[in-house]
Amino acid sequence: MKTLKLLFTLCFALIMLSTGEVNAQKFPGLDKSPMDMTSFPSKGDKVVKIYYSRPQLKGRSLSELTPNGKVWRTGANEATEITFFKDVTFGGKSIKAGTYVLATIPGEKEWTIILNSTLDTWGSYSYDESKDVARVTAPVTSDKESLEAFSIAFNDEGTLFLGWDTLRVAVPIK
Repeated sequence: MKTLKLLFTLCFALIMLSTGEVNAQKFPGLDKSPMDMTSFPSKGDKVVKIYYSRPQLKGRSLSELTPNGKVWRTGANEATEITFFKDVTFGGKSIKAGTYVLATIPGEKEWTIILNSTLDTWGSYSYDESKDVARVTAPVTSDKESLEAFSIAFNDEGTLFLGWDTLRVAVPIK
């Protein structure tokens, strides 16, 4: 009886294997604007964390990719999201702990940096100014080093830096 059960089980397994298709999971290729994350401080309890995608110049001009006077998603793909783990001062404005979309309006001499409460959006297509939590302006400076990929970083004091090509914008966070 045990032999018959074993034989039946083996036959059933062989039939299933021979008639069933084996499907390998197909994964998409690498994203051309890979997602990245930065936080402050880099060790210990976080004050702020940012998730964003890094577009690249690829021979294009910065003014083509970030036109002056138009709301930009501050990265690529999904809108950049910034999370504050405690209440902070962002560019001189009081901000409650929480997650916000980080958008910008580029300008020739200064950028407007926006914290908006509408989350989980693609790009800036559904940007709604009425959902702005704060807007601050920051001067545009330039650096000798050119960055091919858009980058966001913090210094040791918690200042947020946006950089692309030779352009740099800084917003203090306290």
